[in-house]
Amino acid sequence: MDITLKVNGTPRAVDVDPRMSLLDLLRERLGLIGAKKGCDHGQCGACTVIIDGRRANACLALAVAVDGSEVTTVEGLAEGDDLHPLQEAFIEHDAFQCGYCTPGQLCSAVGMLGEPGPSAVTGDLVVDPDLTPEEIRERMSGNLCRCGAYVNIVSAIGEAAP
Repeated sequence: MDITLKVNGTPRAVDVDPRMSLLDLLRERLGLIGAKKGCDHGQCGACTVIIDGRRANACLALAVAVDGSEVTTVEGLAEGDDLHPLQEAFIEHDAFQCGYCTPGQLCSAVGMLGEPGPSAVTGDLVVDPDLTPEEIRERMSGNLCRCGAYVNIVSAIGEAAP
């Protein structure tokens, strides 16, 4: 099937098997290897990308389902040589160890900062909560880090948050 999508601001037209995941399209066909294949079951978050402004697990999205969409991967977060503020904060706070989960953590954090409303840890569901460490942990709970760099990840996100 022929699909068209915009990846990191660049229009792309590709012929894909209808069973191909977005993750496999990005990695195998487009050469964007930032999003990682961790569990391939949507449980670890290593493959998180941003689709039309919302974070998503690329291993669970079929490539044909994102026809016409705009996809941002970790490679598209920086603008030229200028890193995204979250990328800078991750470096400053040493928010990675092995780095395998870092692309997914970064894309998830970018998407999370754009999401409105409270999470399950917020007591008052009527007001927009402050972005406390507890709130960040809850909103980022779909992204796992086997090295345990969570404290530094949370502090980096907290610093980069608007």
